[in-house]
Amino acid sequence: MTQGVIAPPFTRESAIRKVRMAEDAWNTRDPERVSLAYTVDSRWRNRSVFVNGREEIVRFLRDKWERELDYRLIKELWTFGSNRIAVRFAYECHDAAGQWWRSYGNENWEFDEHGLMRQRHASINDLAIGETDRLFHWPSGRRPDEHPGLSELGL
Repeated sequence: MTQGVIAPPFTRESAIRKVRMAEDAWNTRDPERVSLAYTVDSRWRNRSVFVNGREEIVRFLRDKWERELDYRLIKELWTFGSNRIAVRFAYECHDAAGQWWRSYGNENWEFDEHGLMRQRHASINDLAIGETDRLFHWPSGRRPDEHPGLSELGL
């Protein structure tokens, strides 16, 4: 996968790479690293939570990954425009009590001219699943290229 900055205007190929780079970063579960993909004044709506700026992004993600254990995420391009990308995603994790969850969602992203995300709007729904219903099986970190994506998994 090509690394580095991918800035608008997006092509289908560059949008797909941008989505995979975001997936890879989030699967590190490293809030500081993830926050660097966003402008310093980035604005988020994540469910009913509103986050403003990198410092709040780091706090939000730190809290998220303290609750959402063994987190694994898959993102897929839905559509794109000049400086916008829409994705659908699903992630699996469990809570401290051992309950597994699959969370489904959509995100709308807007980027500045340097390829940093300045707006992120996420709508997410959670589904309790049994451990035997899990579909995301890879070691912690980047999803291997050979692991099926959302479409291949029927999600």
